Amino acid sequence: CTQCGACSMACPQGVIRIKAFEDSYKKEAPAGFKSVKSIESDWELDLLNYTIQVHPDHCMSCNNCVDACSVKALNLVDKSSILKEAKENWAYFETIPEFDRTKIDVSKVSQQQLQEPLFKYSLGDMGCGEAPYLKLLSQLYGDRLLVANATGSSSIFGGALPTTPWVKNSEGKGPAWSNSLFEDNAEFGLGFRLSLDQQKKQAGRLLEVLLPYLDFDLVYDILKAKQVTESEIYAQRKRIEILKQELVQLGSSEAMKLYELAESLVKKSVWIVGGDGWAYDIGYSGIDHVMATGKNVNILVLDNEVYDNTGGQTSKATPFGAEAKFSFNGKEKRKKDLGQLMMTYKDVYVASVAIGADQEQTLKAFNEAESFDGPSIIIAYCHSNAHGIDMKNPSQYHKAAVLTGQWPLYRNDPRRAEKGLNTFQLDSKKPSIKIENYLNMESRFEKLLLNKKTKNIKIENIQNEVDEQYHLYVLKSSSEIEKPMII
Repeated sequence: CTQCGACSMACPQGVIRIKAFEDSYKKEAPAGFKSVKSIESDWELDLLNYTIQVHPDHCMSCNNCVDACSVKALNLVDKSSILKEAKENWAYFETIPEFDRTKIDVSKVSQQQLQEPLFKYSLGDMGCGEAPYLKLLSQLYGDRLLVANATGSSSIFGGALPTTPWVKNSEGKGPAWSNSLFEDNAEFGLGFRLSLDQQKKQAGRLLEVLLPYLDFDLVYDILKAKQVTESEIYAQRKRIEILKQELVQLGSSEAMKLYELAESLVKKSVWIVGGDGWAYDIGYSGIDHVMATGKNVNILVLDNEVYDNTGGQTSKATPFGAEAKFSFNGKEKRKKDLGQLMMTYKDVYVASVAIGADQEQTLKAFNEAESFDGPSIIIAYCHSNAHGIDMKNPSQYHKAAVLTGQWPLYRNDPRRAEKGLNTFQLDSKKPSIKIENYLNMESRFEKLLLNKKTKNIKIENIQNEVDEQYHLYVLKSSSEIEKPMII
């Protein structure tokens, strides 16, 4: 084990967990509880141990952790022979405190995966391609996360009441989640941000009114807090706790009103989530509207390139040649380039990611999107049963999609322009695999390949389109920043 964290990041269920802990916690550990010294250079190595444990009652044997392990340190085994020991180990694992979030470098997968997932044990498909992205959201933003979820697969397994995979931490706090329709989910999520901003504004006014009765330095620090890093957010939460104590002592009507609004002064992370049927089709106008407002919301598109939840109908995200309902002989039209459309707005952060192809790039995109003070959208490649693939080994499809140029990886960050840099960064390398190899991997392209009369022509067309798109992205990434003409 290289302690890279890839297995934990790939797990759709949040059942394979990592913890780093001090030597004192080894004393009471069961005999079969395994750990090694942490090799993370940022921490005091003599004090920290490293362990990976699996929840035996919730593991679905999807194999995605094994698939993600580059050194093949993991294997599936018949759990009946180790079930008792595994339950004991997991029970003890849960008694070990979660690692201090303020000490975690969230830019590294190896450290970031120490964050507790507040999305786990979902009822989605085995090896679900959407769940790892949602789990990552819950780890990064924890109990300050608000999710507006469009109807679709992610809302079905996200809100399968009376159970839900969105859970609370040890303090009884967790993400706020709600579901809306295809046609208005983007606007629904925008409402989250508008209401939060209004509450924050009201709280700020009340702070000014009550300033003569409160600690001046405390109020100043609350209003000027940056809240970019986890440690800065933690510091703000501590200030709010002190403020609440002072407000209770004041007891006035204004103080009590501010008490109710005080939590709005802690930074919240708003994410609008849905599938490609919502984002590319039915809810596209809403997304366009929300992006145009300039408000600080984040959109996550779980793109499995088909209306997966309602039976596998074609969407505008379905690629050329892929079979789906209403495209029985394969879609005859190129996939809509949602990212390119969103980049027409100069104040929108846009990224295209594939977690099975590049976990570090995915993590970088999520961190950049959330830290960007404005609209952001991440388009995430999601493998699916509808693709006709081996769901136990999904990374090969993510990597093939990227290496052929079928799914480019990129990030477009408007903040780079302030430094005179190109806002667009192409993270994919030049395609190194012919598109035909990728098409042969997935049965959704079977009919395209079976028709001997049109096969070669269609493959050539697809290859040309992929090459053309990549060429356009290369030009975009290499172009210089246009400077204003001074007259």
